Amino acid sequence: MNFTEETARAKVRAAEDAWNTRDPERVALAYTPDSVWRNRDEFLTGRAEIREFLTRKWARELDYALRKELWTFGGNRIAVRFQYEWHDADGRWWRSYGNELWEFADDGLMRRREASINDVRIDEADRRIRGPRTGEDDLPLA
Repeated sequence: MNFTEETARAKVRAAEDAWNTRDPERVALAYTPDSVWRNRDEFLTGRAEIREFLTRKWARELDYALRKELWTFGGNRIAVRFQYEWHDADGRWWRSYGNELWEFADDGLMRRREASINDVRIDEADRRIRGPRTGEDDLPLA
């Protein structure tokens, strides 16, 4: 699989749309059965571990809303930057910033994902991301 700019942007948008569903089953299907992940300090292998991780994530990161942006691409790899906002069980809001490196198998499924993420406490009034894109909120990540 070799990406063009158009196909890389489409893959990034499809990933954003899927993650915004907060559906671990749906999201996990985008990865190879033996996909390898590094997410912060967690190392995962395979769809079952990915589903379990996402289930835990979205139980903790409430009202999660994500924006992804293509950083660069080449061959079967894509680099992405992203932001997402969420609140914890105590009602504190957070914005999480990160970068991901993706590698794809020939069938278009992601076989490797490496994510580095930092969390910043925000006031609810400072939120910028209020749900999946509507088409009117295609703001660049600042």
